[in-house]
Amino acid sequence: MSQPPPPPNQPPQQGGFGPPQDQPNQSASSGDGPDLTKSPQPAPGYGYPQTPPPPAQPPQTPPPPAGPPQPQPGYGYPQAPQGQPAPQPGYGYPGPQPNPYAQPYPSQPGPYGAPQPGYGYPGQPPTVPVRPQGGQPGGGKGRTQLAIIVSAVVAIALIIGGGVWYSKSSGGDGKQDTASTDGGKGGTGKASSGGKEKVPANTASQVLFQVPMPEVTETTSTSGSWLTDKVYAKTGNAEIVGYDPVKGTKLWTLKLPGPVCQTTHHITSDKKTAILYEPAMPTATKRFNGCSQVAAIDLDTGRKLWTQTVKSGDQDVSLDNVTISGGTVAVGSTSGGAAFSIADGKALWLPKADDTCYDAGYGGGEKLVALRKCGPYDQQQLHIQTIDPKSGKVISEYKMTKGIEYASIVSTNPLVVAADVNRSAGDGSGISDFFSIDNRTGKLRTRISAPGDRYAARCDNISKIEHCTGIAVGNDRLYVPTEEHDGAKEFTKTNEIVAFDLGTGKQTGQRADAGDGYQIYPLRMDGGNVIAYKRPPYDKGGQVVSIDGNSFKVTKLLENPASRSVRNAEMTMSPEYAEIRYSQGRLYMSAIYASKMRSAFGKQYLVLAFGASE
Repeated sequence: MSQPPPPPNQPPQQGGFGPPQDQPNQSASSGDGPDLTKSPQPAPGYGYPQTPPPPAQPPQTPPPPAGPPQPQPGYGYPQAPQGQPAPQPGYGYPGPQPNPYAQPYPSQPGPYGAPQPGYGYPGQPPTVPVRPQGGQPGGGKGRTQLAIIVSAVVAIALIIGGGVWYSKSSGGDGKQDTASTDGGKGGTGKASSGGKEKVPANTASQVLFQVPMPEVTETTSTSGSWLTDKVYAKTGNAEIVGYDPVKGTKLWTLKLPGPVCQTTHHITSDKKTAILYEPAMPTATKRFNGCSQVAAIDLDTGRKLWTQTVKSGDQDVSLDNVTISGGTVAVGSTSGGAAFSIADGKALWLPKADDTCYDAGYGGGEKLVALRKCGPYDQQQLHIQTIDPKSGKVISEYKMTKGIEYASIVSTNPLVVAADVNRSAGDGSGISDFFSIDNRTGKLRTRISAPGDRYAARCDNISKIEHCTGIAVGNDRLYVPTEEHDGAKEFTKTNEIVAFDLGTGKQTGQRADAGDGYQIYPLRMDGGNVIAYKRPPYDKGGQVVSIDGNSFKVTKLLENPASRSVRNAEMTMSPEYAEIRYSQGRLYMSAIYASKMRSAFGKQYLVLAFGASE
C-alpha cells in the first residue's frame, strides 16, 4: 500500500473572504465573516497561471490526523512568483470535504474482519482526507483513494488512543449529442417541455444571504436541508432553523436535546419530513449517545409532531437511516426495521426478535423499498423488496448474488440499486454496478457496469442506504457524471453527464459537456429534464443548468458571481459532500459538518444562498 503524501505547505492566505470586518452584519450572516451580499469586487490573484509544479516526492511517513480539509483553488489558479510557495492546483475543486464514506464503526467488524474505514457508519465522525499535492489530480479517483488511505490511518489512531468520534450527507434532492448553452441573459419560459424550472430574465445571480458556521467544540453533523415554497430549513448544532428563502431571516428554530444524525431529503405534499437525532449532547466521556430518536417535523411551522424510539429488549436501538414514502416514516438498523405513521407516530411495524433476516434500511419517495439482509454475517444475501408502506407486505423481491455485502437504493420508481460488487470499484464510491429491477415482478431488467475510474457518482451503502450523490433517474434512464479528464485547453479539466437506458443497460449516446474548467453533476429531475450543478474553474462562478431529457440541450438557469470572496466561499461547498438545493431561480448550498477548524480561505459558512438578479 502506498503511503499518503504529507499535507502540502500553504502560502500565507491573503484576504480569503476579504479583510477583517469591523462591523458585524445584521442578517443571517451576523457575527462570522463579511457580508457576501455586498457584492465585493474581484481581488487580484498571484499573477497569471503558471505551469503546475512537478509532482512531489513520495513521503516517508503518513501525516498525522488533521482537522477538516481546506478548500483548493481551481486548476490553473494563478501561481505564486518564483521562490515562493505555490498555491495547490485542484482542477477547479477545493480540497476534499470531510468524507462521510470513510468512518470507523466501533461495534461491527468490517468485511475484512477488522474495523473498516467504510462508507459512513452510524454515529461516527468524518475521517479527514488530506489535500492532493500540487501536480496531482485534484479530484476523481486519485483524491478518493487518498481519502481511503488516510481514513485507515485515522481509524488506527483512534483505536490506539481509545478515542471515538461521532457524527455523520444528503445530496441532491430527487431523483446527450454535445449540448449548446444559452447566454447570460435570456428570455423567460420553461427550459424545456416537461420541466417546471423557468429561465430567469437575468441568469446572473447575487448572494441572497449566508449563514455562519455554528460554534462547536467537536466536529458535528449538520446534515439535512429542505426547501419549500415558504421556508429553507437547515440543520445546525442540535437544532433545525427555518429561514426566509429570500431574505434569510429566521422564521423558526427547533431546539433538540442532541445532534441530528440522519435525515431524509423526501418531503410529503403537506411539507413534513423526518429526522433521527441523539437523545443528549456528547460529553468528554460519552461522545456518542446513539442515534435512537426518530421524529416528524412540520417544515413550514418548525413544529416537532412526535418522537418515537425502537426497542431491543429494554434498550433503545441506534438507528442507521430514515426515509418517507406514502405517509410512512421507515427506519432501518442492524436490529431490524420499523415504520411509523407520519400523521400521528403510530407504529406500523417493528423488528421481530425471532427474525433470521433484518431490514437494514429503506429507500423512499414514490415507492417504499426495503434492503433486507438474510443469513449469517459472512454469508449474507441482500433482498431488494418493494413493500406496501402501510402494512410492510412484500409486493416483489429481487435477491442479489451472494457476496455482495452492501447496496444503495438510488431510485424506487423506477427501481435502481447501486452496489460495489466484490469491492471492485476501487475508489471508495460504493459503486461498481447499477441494477435496474422491475418493481412489479422483482426480476432484473439489466445490470449496468460503472467502473469507479470512469464515473464519478457516489453512494453511502454501508448504513444510509438511499444516500447517493451525482445521480439522477428519470425517463427510464440513469444519468451519471464521468470522472474528470483533460479539457481542450492547456491545464484545464472537465467531465460530462451521460445517460444509460434502464431497459437495455446501454448508453443512449447522449452527453452533456461541462465545458473547459467546469465539472458537472446531476442534482435531480425536473419532469423530463435533468437539473445539474457546474462546479467552476478558479476564475468563474458556479452554474445551475437544465438538460433537456430528449435533445440534451443545456440551458443555463443561474450563474454565480465570480468575485474572489464569493468564489472562495462557493468552492468550499463540494457537490460530492455538500447539500445543494435549487428551485425557481434560487440556489442553496450547505455544509454537512460544523467544525472549529477554519478554512485557509477565511471564514466558513453553513449556508450560502444565491438568487437570480432582478
